[in-house]
Amino acid sequence: MDEMRNGTRHGTISALAVMLVSLSACGSRDPNAPVVETRSAAEIQDQELYKARDVPTSTIWDIFRQRGDTSTVGSVNKYLWNASLEVLNFLPVQSVDPFTGVITTGFGTPPGGGREYRATVLVSDPALDARSLNLALATRSGPVEAGTLRAVEDAILTRARQLRQQDSRF
Repeated sequence: MDEMRNGTRHGTISALAVMLVSLSACGSRDPNAPVVETRSAAEIQDQELYKARDVPTSTIWDIFRQRGDTSTVGSVNKYLWNASLEVLNFLPVQSVDPFTGVITTGFGTPPGGGREYRATVLVSDPALDARSLNLALATRSGPVEAGTLRAVEDAILTRARQLRQQDSRF
C-alpha cells in the first residue's frame, strides 16, 4: 500500500516538475528580440483628443466675422432635433446631448394609448434628410413593429419640415 502511495506521489511530483519546466519556458525572453518602445497613456490620450481639432486661436475681431450655418445645433440639424423633442414630448427625457445628437427617453404612454414606449434618437448629420434621423423605439416587452417605428419617424420628419418652413418665413 505504501508503495502505491509513493508511486502516486512520485508520479504527481514528476507531472508537477514537467509542468513547471514548461511554464518557466513561457516566461523567458529571447535576449536577441528587439525592445518595443511604447508611449505613455497620457501621450496617447492627448494625441487622440487633440489630433482632429487644433486649439483655436481667436481675437476680439472674431465677433464681427460672418458666422456659419445657424440651422445646426452643435453638429446636428436643429429642425430634426426640435421636431424629435416635440413629437416625443409625452416621453420623459432622461438625457440629451446636442453635440453628439443623442436624445434618450424613459418609458411613457402616448395620449390616447395604453402601451408604454421608450425612445432613443440619434440625429447624425446637419442635413435635413431622412438619413440624418435614427430612431429606436421599444416597449417593455421589446422592440416595436416596423410600421410603428416608420410612423413615428415620418411624424418627426414632417414636423421638422414644418419648422423649417416657419423659420424661412421670417
